[in-house]
Amino acid sequence: MEAAYKNSALFRLHLIVFLWGFTAILGKLIETNAQVLVFYRMFFASLFLFLFFRVFKGQSLRVPRRLLLQLIMIGGFMGFHWLFFFHSIKVSNVSIALSCLSLSTLFTSILEPVIFKRKIDISEVIIGIVIVICMTLIFKTEFHYKEGIFFGVLTALFGTIFQVFNGKIYGKTSSGNIIFYEIFAGFLILSIFYIFTGQISQVGEISYRDLALLILLAGVFTAYPMLESVSLMKYISPFTLVLTINLEPVYGIILAFFIFGESEQMNPVFYIASVIMIGVIIANGVWKARRTAGTKKLDI
Repeated sequence: MEAAYKNSALFRLHLIVFLWGFTAILGKLIETNAQVLVFYRMFFASLFLFLFFRVFKGQSLRVPRRLLLQLIMIGGFMGFHWLFFFHSIKVSNVSIALSCLSLSTLFTSILEPVIFKRKIDISEVIIGIVIVICMTLIFKTEFHYKEGIFFGVLTALFGTIFQVFNGKIYGKTSSGNIIFYEIFAGFLILSIFYIFTGQISQVGEISYRDLALLILLAGVFTAYPMLESVSLMKYISPFTLVLTINLEPVYGIILAFFIFGESEQMNPVFYIASVIMIGVIIANGVWKARRTAGTKKLDI
């Protein structure tokens, strides 16, 4: 019975990582701009989460005021992380946007020691240097995608800030409350930003096709994977978690190549650099997971 639970959890983990990787594909298929895309994604995702937690499960969403303010701030970082990610796809392609996510490891190696007041990990610094070298090669060979790379770097930076601050509030309320308030807060902050920049008028300029794809993106590819990832934590070892989550850009780049064809074909240097970046990130995650587990055998 326990083995069956583990096999089921492993399949579900790969499924949600596959779904996360597919969000980039949907980002390219949806024709509206990144601002409208993220607006509707966060609106529908927060609506689905509210219905699930408050209506279906009858769970209280009340949190202390101080924590609510923290969640609003973190939700803003999440919102801009998604905004820059989809804009990177729009001005370049899926492969560029996903490869830039590897820079999160570099930013984490810098920000985590500052936020959590711990010593700098030399292995993270070395990996960061390797990633910078690889990204430099990509930038030189794919210079025509310079705008996409720029916003891809911002994606990684804001995503790292979001994740690091999320670690600071973990355990202060339920994971469900954290997910709901961060997405809803991101929606509100981006809405205010769009109002002041005059972009809010674009929200109504959307086709029924895009709206249907956005509802799919918000429900199946956002709300569901987030809920599922929380429930899987009790069954998945650190080794499996790190190894599988880092496959997200791999899934996305392969899918983009077969779905979009020529527009996703890159210089061979891009693929070599991407494989090196993903490889060192996975190796570092595996090493850390084994180090954390000590001499205990890690199950999957």
